[in-house]
Amino acid sequence: MVPKRWAKRAVTRNAIKRQIYAISAEYALRLKPQVHVVRLRSSFDPGQFISARSERLRTAVRAELFTLLEAACEPLETSRNTALETPQHKGS
Repeated sequence: MVPKRWAKRAVTRNAIKRQIYAISAEYALRLKPQVHVVRLRSSFDPGQFISARSERLRTAVRAELFTLLEAACEPLETSRNTALETPQHKGS
C-alpha cells in the first residue's frame, strides 16, 4: 500500500509498488521469512517526477528501497556472523 500523501497519482503509486516487489525479490534470501512493511520516507512530487515511468522516479525509489532493505538485512547478517564466530563450549 502506498498512500496518496506520498504519491498523488495512482499510476505513480502502482509504479512504486512494482519497484517494491522487484527489489524485495532481490533481497528475498537475505531477509527473514516473515511479513515486511515498507515505509517510504519521502514523498514523490508530481512536479519533480513528471512521468510515473521516468528513470528519475525509478532511480529515486530504488535508492530508498535499497537503503531500507540493507538496514533490514544487517541484524540478520550480524547475528549469523556472530553465531558462526562464537565458539561453542561443550560441558566443562
